[in-house]
Amino acid sequence: MLQVRNLTRTFGDKTAVDNVTFDVPAGQMTGFVGGNGAGKTTTMRMIMGVLTATAGEVLLNGSPVTAADRSHFGYMPEERGLYPKQPILDQLIYLGQLHRMSAADARREAMDLLERFTLADRYKDKLESLSLGNQQRVQIAASLLHRPTVLILDEPFSGLDPAAVDSMVELLRERTAAGVPVLFSSHQLDLVDRLCDNLVVLKAGNVMAAGSSESLRASAPRRHRVTVSPDAGWLRDEPGLQVIDVAGPTALLEFDGDADTQRFLSAALARGTVEEFTPLRPTLSEIYREVSA
Repeated sequence: MLQVRNLTRTFGDKTAVDNVTFDVPAGQMTGFVGGNGAGKTTTMRMIMGVLTATAGEVLLNGSPVTAADRSHFGYMPEERGLYPKQPILDQLIYLGQLHRMSAADARREAMDLLERFTLADRYKDKLESLSLGNQQRVQIAASLLHRPTVLILDEPFSGLDPAAVDSMVELLRERTAAGVPVLFSSHQLDLVDRLCDNLVVLKAGNVMAAGSSESLRASAPRRHRVTVSPDAGWLRDEPGLQVIDVAGPTALLEFDGDADTQRFLSAALARGTVEEFTPLRPTLSEIYREVSA
């Protein structure tokens, strides 16, 4: 498990990250979301040791992360860090050797990743000759090349087409199945909802919510969609619930507790029929919008 504890980073009199604490469990994907300037990239850079923390620490399985630990991490920065005028395979082999891989092992792993990203026939091409989406694929391959023990990915899906997203998802699921903790940031909330076991929401350098997907959903407001006959307007005056929206016979309701749902059903049946009473399971993107509003 990767553990972030009370991480803080100041730049002069500005606090970019303020006492941030969260966990990235082994074998799970943790989504790191927030608006521009929320502090996600700064936090990731501190985890990787690229930036020194003003305060706080990063732990791996309960012990402070060392430089040796970080040498086995996989990191994909938001801004590409590869060499535009160097052939793709040459630089992937070079990067693998920096992680103490043999040239033969680095070449084999690089070609396998390029094959999976449908770039194997371009291995001799210079990076700058590729489209931006394909350059992103090579950057992803560089972060996965040495089979890292922890993955820190800053906007890994940016610029990828649907096929590349599917390939990336398959690779990440292989890594988590092997026990690797994965932290990735993304503005694509549908992907976060689809992939993540956990969510961390950052706003203005502060954690607004953090936890497993299920625990966050369980703590969200209890909402139901109801359809009653003949009209749902009378619900506005009912105690124990809040009417979020109403349109003719259909309403979106938020209940205070289980007793209030039973009271509603009794009142509705006394007035007519209840055609629908559906609990709504909030998506992670809805939870993000709720806590970051």
